Amino acid sequence: MFRRIRLLIDRNSSTKKRPNVRLRPHQSPLPSQPQPPPDLIDSVHEIAIYIHRFHNLDLFQQGWYQIKISMKCEDSEYSTMGIPSRVVQYEVPELGSEDTYGVWRIDDMENSFTTQPFRIRYARQDVYLSIMISFNLSLGKCEGPSTSAVILKFELMYTPVLNNGSEFQESLDACPAAVHTFRIPPKALLGLHSYCPIHFDALHAVLVDISVHISLLKSDSSKLRLKVPSDSSAVQDVAEDFDRTDRSNFRTHKAFGQVASLDSKQVMLIEALVASRDTLLNDIQNISKAIDQAIDLRGFTSKLHDADFSSVLQGKLGIVGAEGSGKLSVDPQNGVERAHLMMDFRSNGVLHSLSREDILNSFHTVGNQISYLWNTFLVFHRANKTKILEHLCDTWANDRRAEWSIWMVYSKVEMPHRYMNSGVNEASHRGLRGKALSLRRLSKNPAQNAAMRAEMHRRSIAQMKINNGSLQDLYIFGDPSHIPIVVVEHVMNGPQRTMSGDSYFSHFGLKDTCSFLPGSTCETAKKLPEASLQQNGCVLKVAVFVHGFQGHHLDLRLVRNQWLLIDPKIECLMSEVNEDKTYGDFREMGLRLAEEVISFVKKKMDKVSRKGNLRNIRLSFVGHSIGNVIIRTALAESIMEPYLRYLYTYVSISGPHLGYLYSSNSLFNSGLWVLKKLKGTQCIHQLTFSDDPDLQNTFFYKLCKQKTLENFANIILLSSPQDGYVPYHSARIEMCQASFWDSSKKGKVFLEMLNDCLDQIRAPSSEHRVFMRCDVNFDTSSQGRNLNTIIGRAAHIEFLESDIFARFIMWSFPELFR
Repeated sequence: MFRRIRLLIDRNSSTKKRPNVRLRPHQSPLPSQPQPPPDLIDSVHEIAIYIHRFHNLDLFQQGWYQIKISMKCEDSEYSTMGIPSRVVQYEVPELGSEDTYGVWRIDDMENSFTTQPFRIRYARQDVYLSIMISFNLSLGKCEGPSTSAVILKFELMYTPVLNNGSEFQESLDACPAAVHTFRIPPKALLGLHSYCPIHFDALHAVLVDISVHISLLKSDSSKLRLKVPSDSSAVQDVAEDFDRTDRSNFRTHKAFGQVASLDSKQVMLIEALVASRDTLLNDIQNISKAIDQAIDLRGFTSKLHDADFSSVLQGKLGIVGAEGSGKLSVDPQNGVERAHLMMDFRSNGVLHSLSREDILNSFHTVGNQISYLWNTFLVFHRANKTKILEHLCDTWANDRRAEWSIWMVYSKVEMPHRYMNSGVNEASHRGLRGKALSLRRLSKNPAQNAAMRAEMHRRSIAQMKINNGSLQDLYIFGDPSHIPIVVVEHVMNGPQRTMSGDSYFSHFGLKDTCSFLPGSTCETAKKLPEASLQQNGCVLKVAVFVHGFQGHHLDLRLVRNQWLLIDPKIECLMSEVNEDKTYGDFREMGLRLAEEVISFVKKKMDKVSRKGNLRNIRLSFVGHSIGNVIIRTALAESIMEPYLRYLYTYVSISGPHLGYLYSSNSLFNSGLWVLKKLKGTQCIHQLTFSDDPDLQNTFFYKLCKQKTLENFANIILLSSPQDGYVPYHSARIEMCQASFWDSSKKGKVFLEMLNDCLDQIRAPSSEHRVFMRCDVNFDTSSQGRNLNTIIGRAAHIEFLESDIFARFIMWSFPELFR
């Protein structure tokens, strides 16, 4: 067992062979006699991948893990592979000797890079890898800029036991445990600096903090790759070496008469180099400003004094220096800005009017500038790796709202003061007949209307051509038409009465989604808690996850993992007290949950108090199915009263808040009847209002009278029109069309329960309460028509087996989960 730091290792350096690794032999130095290189104009995409941290969110198995990286062109006829070119180990991995094995590897057969194996022992474990691997993707001879995307592939390799030598490595290499792929579109290949989180899959929930940095560079196959220096003072020497070598090669070309005619692809390539240089320069300046760390670009301005080319280009562009000498004066203060003007080949068709010699000269000039900027950035990145990663991570999080809006539909609706019945007598029924018929035509089946609305949006996505310049997660973008559609409806308090909330729908653009948080913008909502946190002490944040009928305490682990990604400091309680006990009375289940929550919160309070000042507590709940009824029952318990003022966010996932008083699913109703008759299940009697002959004495009627929702600052109701296990209106706490026309006591009781719940949400107990209904429409086309889809079980369970809907909602409204 051994450890070592590799500051920089070039693939062309002489390296001792390791098992299963074939390395290229040492490349000979430049010959003493000039030889004509094979390519006049050749370029390469350098894709640098910085692996910062491996964080174990929810791996089920201990053992040895490593990450394997490879890339290839998406549409290439010959499947062009990215070739690992250099590796920089920034720091020694902070692991004990027993937790590491071997070293990182480069495989020439697969053109892949694999990290050092590391051992995962416990949940929430961090492994800091701190390693940069660069891949070269060549465009080939005289090719124009790439029009093909690049597929970036990450594989999670795993072995459960430690064997000796090659057996251990063969076990790791046998088969990946999980794979996560990204698509780098052609636009991004000209220049990109992006955070790239790797999550793998639901069974291998991890977070690998990675950043991707891309630039288009000129290549020279006749010289050794230069090493990136560890100090910024050496960057100028590197650039000068580039310059001298390029000039020698250029003169050699001329001596052997190898200057070929340039076609349109080569012209486009030089223009792409200019675009790549401008992008890189702009990104470097923005990153430097964002992390408040100065970067020295004075050496870049010296690259503008190209004796062979500057005077020709200035004459073509009509640029005259400050002294009128015909040469561009370079001031360190404005040299960067003047560079944009001087090297703008794309303006006025200047590039097409230059001679072959001038064009080749321009290629080397711009290439040298990019090489200098690129090496300057790599040195800067090494010195400020953590700050740059944090900045890119914040940018990535802010961009998700815009990118994922493809699958999200936003609307607003005003909440009526009180829902009203159609009337109790026949005369009033006839008087409202005309208006009612129109209403019934518009919303005869709200669940069906919602499903049709989502399906129309899904069809529009299938016809959409997504062509942005950012990394595309192929878990989402691989087949966009199969991703869930989320319809977000923000409910606003309104003074008007209405028979249906649907009449208040009005669509807003994405820019208005921040206004869903009344009283503050998205930015101020994020900044204010942090400021007060630093001034007044710690805030203990607790999220309680409660499973449903016959559920398991890990049922909501995917939602929990997404919450942990947004707020790693939150304390999560996966409730276990009601496992195998969900057949009983809701009151007993609620009491057990209340006692479990209080015990957990007190334990965390004591822990925080020992470390410092405990300023506040934020207590949030997430429930699935009848878990939501258990949560509300627990909140009604007297022992929970001291904690009600700490309630923060409540996420209800398909919860039957109004019971099954009106349920249109006959197959599911038959199943409930069987459970009541054969099992004697008390909670089923309570759900169906058969626990008492008098509806006003039933459990649900009394629960709705309790102020179980009033103290939450944020309430999010998730429903699905495809879910046949829970009535659509019950999950959304809204009007049911069947009850609207029911003038019997059952209709009156339902409306009274509905208004009681909405009165709690409407109550002024919270200064700024956010109330949202989110319809999640899953793609069930791959499941076909079976019993699960017919009875609506598929969508009900999909909430537990998929986290993409939670990712959309939680990252679009992070203020509600921080």
